[in-house]
Amino acid sequence: MMTHLIQVALGGALGASARYLTGTFATRLLGHGFPAGTMIVNVLGSFAMGVLLVLLARKGGQQFAPFLMVGVLGGFTTFSSFSLDALTLFERGQHGVALGYVLASVGLSLAAIVAGVFATRMVLA
Repeated sequence: MMTHLIQVALGGALGASARYLTGTFATRLLGHGFPAGTMIVNVLGSFAMGVLLVLLARKGGQQFAPFLMVGVLGGFTTFSSFSLDALTLFERGQHGVALGYVLASVGLSLAAIVAGVFATRMVLA
């Protein structure tokens, strides 16, 4: 049990650091007008979750799930930040942008996990 907790904690530190760097890069590249960094990490995290889901199941790597899936990807993806960004856009009166952001983030993240599963199964077939 303690080993899993340490794995999650270490993975979370790596994931959160990667999220911060991705968000900073996206803001520098695209500006502050749209929370692209949050959407990018959620889509990439969903894709990676799909890849790991298949790889760990097929390769017998479930022992890495606490570190990779809960820790790294849990620290990397930002659903609470996503919720805050959507609310902020809404409260600024940018209702259409907020709705577009929610739909795009959820839709692209769902598509990304499906793509990750499909791509990994194709490569491993």
